[in-house]
Amino acid sequence: MNKIVLALCAATFLSPFVFGNTAEAGFFDKKEEPLRVQVPVTTPPSGAPLSFADLAEKLSPAVVNISSTQKAVQTSSETPQDFPQFPPGSPFEDFFKDFMQKQQGMGAPNGESPMEQLPTTSMGSGFIIDGAKGLVVTNNHVIKDADEIRVTLVDNTILDAELVGHDEKTDLAVLKVKNPKKHKLTEVSFGDSDQMRVGDWVLAIGNPFGLGGTVTQGIISARKRDISAGPYDDFIQTDASINRGNSGGPMFNLRGDVIGINTAIYSPSGGSVGIGFAIPANLAKPVVMQLAEFGKTRRGWLGVKIQTVTDEIADGLGLKEVHGALVASVTPGGPAEKADIKPGDVIIEFNGQKLDAMRQLPRIVAETPIGKDATVSLIRDGKTITTKVKVGELEKAETTGMIEKASGDKDSKPTKGLELKDLNITINNISPLLRETYGIPEDVSGVVVTSIKSASDAAQKGLSVGDIIVEVNQQPVKEIGSVSKIVEDLKAEGKQSVLMLVNNQGQGDVRFVALKLKAADKSEDQDDSKGDTKE
Repeated sequence: MNKIVLALCAATFLSPFVFGNTAEAGFFDKKEEPLRVQVPVTTPPSGAPLSFADLAEKLSPAVVNISSTQKAVQTSSETPQDFPQFPPGSPFEDFFKDFMQKQQGMGAPNGESPMEQLPTTSMGSGFIIDGAKGLVVTNNHVIKDADEIRVTLVDNTILDAELVGHDEKTDLAVLKVKNPKKHKLTEVSFGDSDQMRVGDWVLAIGNPFGLGGTVTQGIISARKRDISAGPYDDFIQTDASINRGNSGGPMFNLRGDVIGINTAIYSPSGGSVGIGFAIPANLAKPVVMQLAEFGKTRRGWLGVKIQTVTDEIADGLGLKEVHGALVASVTPGGPAEKADIKPGDVIIEFNGQKLDAMRQLPRIVAETPIGKDATVSLIRDGKTITTKVKVGELEKAETTGMIEKASGDKDSKPTKGLELKDLNITINNISPLLRETYGIPEDVSGVVVTSIKSASDAAQKGLSVGDIIVEVNQQPVKEIGSVSKIVEDLKAEGKQSVLMLVNNQGQGDVRFVALKLKAADKSEDQDDSKGDTKE
């Protein structure tokens, strides 16, 4: 306190007002303007707005909040089997009976009345694409299994909506609000997401945590992200703040076009950490158009199961470049079989579009008109072949059962056979006993895997006990001796890997596996586990 007082006294003593005339002459007659801090007005970088206010004001009316409700579930409130039993007349009997009735919200005695649970409600976002028809786009997971859907406009007007169509593969849904002509609805349009570049500005509008219309801005952080959400993953990554409730909301470019639909976030904490994902407009637009017109999707279908071309597979096939999609199997009676496409072929181009990666093919085929003759370029036995294929309909193939689901794994004990030390696996000829042991159908031929060493390349590649090796180095095999000879020949040629066509548990789900050629592991442990595969 003394220091403060002294400072104040010193300031008073040194003040110019103490000197009377001197102060008047030295300060009040001064003509210069006081020194002020000058903040330069700078022009924003090219393409960056000085403010997003005008854009947000224009676009916000087209963005809606979506709430969906599932009806209350009626469940039995009978006394659980593990509920303690007490002797008749025991004071504990009445006590616990009253306790259970209060917990279950029951009024009837003896636990005979059903218990009604509270309805489940979810919140999300969406945007209007057709004001006259009242069409709204959102994510499928926002309205999944909903009994009631409500759309809230920017002015808090609440409208009932119904589901027009949904697609689980792309997580998209189209809604229609009731009596759209009674309300002045603002609509927005899809833009060209392929024109967007990493670093471009974007604006996200949505309903985070149910707070209502919220605007955030950021840039495109990356493109063509595969987050294993579905077969057509091609997400736009952004650092614009996206949280729970933003799902289904639009991502705009600076022209006000929808270039993405906010769908997912990466967040260890549950909140935004600057990593959000949006479905590109160019992927969403054809799906939305089909849902709006037909109430369902109509995708192209090739009739093949494919897998990634790895370095080892490329070496086994003698490919100079690692690209394209490797055909693991062909659906009987499907478009690919009719076009003479075979397992082991590497599709490098479809309908004029080159394939740098395997995951490009499903989307390209899906967007190809059904019934169209498409040109397919593929590599077979080191030669490039071009063929024509008539694109089928995916949904029809699923409905008719042409696309079969892979069966589950079978747990069984390995049996002795020929040990391929260079591959760390043991194989055996298919005998009646092994057919019964592993459940191998009678029409399946090849050699059966009866043992796999733990931590081996085979185990890491997802090979499991009970799998059937159909081909080795693209040569059909029916007995273990031929497998051993082919492997020895490959070693003599200096090959580093062996390419095998494997039938998963003999149930028709086939894929290629490239195993490294190396000395057998010292460990004698066996691993019967099955790794995940991607087709």
